[in-house]
Amino acid sequence: MRGIVIAAAALAAALSAGLPAVAADPPETLATVGGKAIKRADVEEHVRAKLIEIENERYEALKEGLDEMIADELIAQEAKARGVTPEKLEETEITAKIAAPTDAEIQKVYDDNKQALGGQTLEQVKPRIVAYLEQQKAEDRGTAFVNELKAKYKTTIALRPPVVKVAADGRPSRGPADAPITIIEFSDYECPFCKRAEASVEQVLKAYPDKVKLVYRDYPLPMHPNARPASEAAACANAQGKFWEYHKKLFDNQTALGKDKLKAYAQELGLDRAKFDKCLDSSEFKAKVDQDVEAASKVGVSGTPAFFINGRMLSGAQPFEKFKEVIDEELAAAGSKPAS
Repeated sequence: MRGIVIAAAALAAALSAGLPAVAADPPETLATVGGKAIKRADVEEHVRAKLIEIENERYEALKEGLDEMIADELIAQEAKARGVTPEKLEETEITAKIAAPTDAEIQKVYDDNKQALGGQTLEQVKPRIVAYLEQQKAEDRGTAFVNELKAKYKTTIALRPPVVKVAADGRPSRGPADAPITIIEFSDYECPFCKRAEASVEQVLKAYPDKVKLVYRDYPLPMHPNARPASEAAACANAQGKFWEYHKKLFDNQTALGKDKLKAYAQELGLDRAKFDKCLDSSEFKAKVDQDVEAASKVGVSGTPAFFINGRMLSGAQPFEKFKEVIDEELAAAGSKPAS
């Protein structure tokens, strides 16, 4: 009540001082320099990539908060229906149903991260691995339980992610042309994270053979001297109808992308070597790579890999599960059945 009084007093003070009580529409002209007007639209275009990044961050923050509030409300409603406290419900349905990590699971985490552990033995790091697996299992079980409750208590979500329009015409693609899901990938042949992401991409295409179309676009980073020549070489291979074979060859030999190697890979794949060499030596597809880099920068790409799933940005070498989450949401929005 006191807050309302204070707000009313502030409003009255603003009006009495001749100040607007509600923020005015932002001006069309943001600055003038020597008589030259700098328009809001021009500034927004100039920082478009940053604005897209901010909007994505804002959405992720809102989604995280919304998911937490939905979960809390679902658990509160189910606890009330059962006549127990939310804490007791979570103990019964989540904590009590978490299986202890198996020796095989512990060993796998150790093997997968052995290089990063700096020579520490399994026994030295086992308590940390167990704690990590227990937390992961708790999160997985919590998510599963919330999904069960969503099926019981009708839950609708109006929050939608920002969507960016990214052109895909004329670029190498895999999957049905009329697929309900289009994934546009910006990648760099010399980027280790891009190579890591290839496994997730292949898993996506295998899981959604009739529903996903993958489009590849280049974004060679300046720090990778062989990335641009590799991109141009892949375009030369594409001109001879063997883009994806050459694409795989490049990622399989990521540390050997010198010009001589690029030409040797073409020969190994049965390409017309003379045509390929001429194409690569003349930088025939430099403009095409430049177009990809410019397009990526305009839609907020600042690193690789970057994916746009029906226009929804997904950055980094994400696991299959993250792709699946976004794809299933898009399929559900379109009325299609998600993958099992």
